[in-house]
Amino acid sequence: MTYFMGIDIGSGTSKGVITRDGKLLAYYLLPSGMDYRAVSQKLRDELLARAGISLKDIARAVATGQGSGMVPFADEQVTDLRCCARGINTIFPTARTIIGVEGQSSQVIRISEMGQVINFVVSEKCAAGSGRLLEVIANVLQIDLKDIGPLSLKSKNPVAFTTGCAVFGESEAVSRVAEGAAKEDILAGIHEALANKLSAMVDRVGLEKDCAMSGGGALNIGLIARIEAKLGIKLLVPPQPQIVTALGAAIMAREGAGA
Repeated sequence: MTYFMGIDIGSGTSKGVITRDGKLLAYYLLPSGMDYRAVSQKLRDELLARAGISLKDIARAVATGQGSGMVPFADEQVTDLRCCARGINTIFPTARTIIGVEGQSSQVIRISEMGQVINFVVSEKCAAGSGRLLEVIANVLQIDLKDIGPLSLKSKNPVAFTTGCAVFGESEAVSRVAEGAAKEDILAGIHEALANKLSAMVDRVGLEKDCAMSGGGALNIGLIARIEAKLGIKLLVPPQPQIVTALGAAIMAREGAGA
């Protein structure tokens, strides 16, 4: 049996996986914090414990994400776009388009049948194009982040948000609350605004079915529903969408070892 490790150090959350003979064996997530080196080592230790193996059993490790350069035990660094593409291709071989909604950015990727990146577009650094906007609004409404998806589906009259900026979006949400707008209508409006941004990104890349989602945003059923309605398609959603890129890193580690 041969083990490989993929480490994805994101701006908000770090993810790691261990695969055995190409199959997912263990995974773990934790907040990234400020010390990427320390968090990568903590992630490594927890993964090894969950897999019941030691570091010497790992044939090769690949790091990706914003903090990939701070992973001291990685044999190679690979871009998150390539890793995400390989991860989705493994989970959904028919997928040709990926919509990734992460904490600080979003991306749309067109991939080949072999999981290679053909074209891509990444959102501007403004948090309005990412999952961070949802966190901001959840804080304004004083509700748990995991509840915003189901609650938004109860909306009867979504609020129209006119701004493309997270800061002004927060102010606009506060104003809507003061005006008496229902929480579900505010959430539905935010989801609609984010779906509009993502749809525009998809148009730039060119939609090719099947289309899959990755990242923490794929845990939000309200956002998924809005994107599906906007694009007129059914999205493929992985069981653990947050670890897709880390899984892709482990797959590339295996390929790099010639396994």
